[in-house]
Amino acid sequence: MVITEKVITLIPEAGYSSYDIDTEESVSLQLTGRYDSDLFLRIRKAADVTIHGTLEENAKFTLLVWNEAGTEVHFDEIYEVNRNASLHVSYGEVFQGKTVRCTKVTLLGEGAFADVSSAVLTKTEKLFEITVTSDAPNTTGLMHNYSVVLAGGKYDMDAVGVITKGSHGSQSHQTSRSLCFDAEMNSRIIPKLIIDDNDVQASHAASLGRVDEEQLYYMQSRGLSEQQCTALLSTGYLMPIVDTIENEELKGILRAELEEKISELCSI
Repeated sequence: MVITEKVITLIPEAGYSSYDIDTEESVSLQLTGRYDSDLFLRIRKAADVTIHGTLEENAKFTLLVWNEAGTEVHFDEIYEVNRNASLHVSYGEVFQGKTVRCTKVTLLGEGAFADVSSAVLTKTEKLFEITVTSDAPNTTGLMHNYSVVLAGGKYDMDAVGVITKGSHGSQSHQTSRSLCFDAEMNSRIIPKLIIDDNDVQASHAASLGRVDEEQLYYMQSRGLSEQQCTALLSTGYLMPIVDTIENEELKGILRAELEEKISELCSI
């Protein structure tokens, strides 16, 4: 289904569904998760995209946002996860329009779970701010962010994990990694943990740097060109995002699109 309206309300049924956004206008989505649902959202064209998602008690909801817009898009997303509900949100960003994304997830009910992940390949600007807040006991907030920055690209990631006072037994863990192939790359990762309770578990890991020269030399000594090496390493780094949603037909389509886009960008 193609979304062209400015405001739309979605309550996905159990199982898999997909929507395309293709409009010159700004779009506002009101999502309600009630079942065990997988939603694939392809952004073909848009100005601004606002998403407000609410997961009802015990719901399981997976959302994969695949941004292929060639123009600048601003995303403003808020998700509220209630008692014993589970949210997985993933972002695929391999097309070359500028992206500005602000994502805020709040775990409101005991036992709530959220995992936010992203895979970015860029020669342009990709600016992310992701915050996951535990606001109830025994909740879990995870983040996994991976990027490959090519010549001319700029990648910013502010990853914030918050555990509020009274949210005992909660966990906040995050991993952010950025791989660069050019000395002129512009990449910044700022991991933050804001913890206001003692009985919790929290961690962050971040790495930012160029690909290992010895690894490149070894691959080239086996007959691969520099462009082929770049494409191969990028594919291994970013391909896991395709497995977010358990739909084999979609996985096949996205793998082909990702491989084609990686090959295209790495050959320029």
